[in-house]
Amino acid sequence: MATISAKIYKHHKKSDGTYNVKVCIFHKGQRRYINTNHYLVRKQLTSKFKIKDRFIADLVERQLIDYRRTVSELGNKLNSFSSEALRDYLRDKDADIDFIAFCDEHVRKTKLEGREGTAHNHNRIKNSLIDYFGRQAVSVTEINSTMLYSYECYLKSERKMERINQLGKIVVINRPAMSEIGLHNHMRDLRTLFNEARDFYNNEDLEFHRIKHYPFKKYKLGRAPLTKKRNNSIEDILQIRDCITEPGSRAELAKELFILSFLTCGMNAVDLYNCTKDNIIDGRINYNRTKTKRKRRDDAFISIKIVEEARPLLIKYTGKLQERYANYGTLDSALSKGMREICKRTGLDGVTFYWARYTFANLARNSCRMSKDEQPKESFA
Repeated sequence: MATISAKIYKHHKKSDGTYNVKVCIFHKGQRRYINTNHYLVRKQLTSKFKIKDRFIADLVERQLIDYRRTVSELGNKLNSFSSEALRDYLRDKDADIDFIAFCDEHVRKTKLEGREGTAHNHNRIKNSLIDYFGRQAVSVTEINSTMLYSYECYLKSERKMERINQLGKIVVINRPAMSEIGLHNHMRDLRTLFNEARDFYNNEDLEFHRIKHYPFKKYKLGRAPLTKKRNNSIEDILQIRDCITEPGSRAELAKELFILSFLTCGMNAVDLYNCTKDNIIDGRINYNRTKTKRKRRDDAFISIKIVEEARPLLIKYTGKLQERYANYGTLDSALSKGMREICKRTGLDGVTFYWARYTFANLARNSCRMSKDEQPKESFA
């Protein structure tokens, strides 16, 4: 049985002469402590360092009663708690959760796992929520079904956002209303982040729920809308390749990496960003596809023969993208802006960098009769 009591220690005197009231949890032969918000001076304490101030004593006693009631309600589940776990449970059960802070930490961990694309998408959700609420801290309780419907309307409208560019300066970006598919993907990623928060803060085994609500029960995403055809014809590819761009511009970067992706069987931008000279062996590019390498037993290993048309572009960009861009996210942003410029110059409608991958796959399937079941790990000759 756990016992809960208030403790004040003489040797814990602060530099300002005060003593902090601590809650002592004794469980399974170990003591753990929770600091309270109460600080007392010596005259508020008895000679045995008990609380003499009745106002503070009543406040502390209410807190102890609440903790003892919680312990009693645990019943047999109490045996599953270590002393540290019980302390954390009592300390955090009513604490507010900053959803933005959680997103920051989740994005950091996702980057460490090498999931740059996912981290980039989730960071975009976090920044959008900051724009919507107009502040850097958002309680998880504010992410509710009413908010989601209002947030959806916000995303469907034109909006201004402040961002820091690669030079460290604040710039104002005008964003158009999200497309139907863009909105669906955005809300899907927000739901993923909310589920991650629930998994992190809730303990289903112990029926411990710090996040008690689930707004996506009422707010339904539904099926993803059908996307328009996202592949180009050979004529379109040649038009992109031959588009005149200024040396060193984003348009040139987007054009050349688009063609390089097409020539390397749809290599993703993040994999081009991570590619170094070490990935090029005996006339082939060998790499592990970032998006799926943690989902496959072979770490999504891919080996691609380098065709002659790809060689000058590989020489130009291999190992250089990391010098030009601090992270994949900034490269992705540059590619988006560059492809929009390419579309203006060529008259193509809505072509993005990822279309290079779809175009290669479509041609491989329909023109070269490659099976759709072809395993990505196998080399393309």
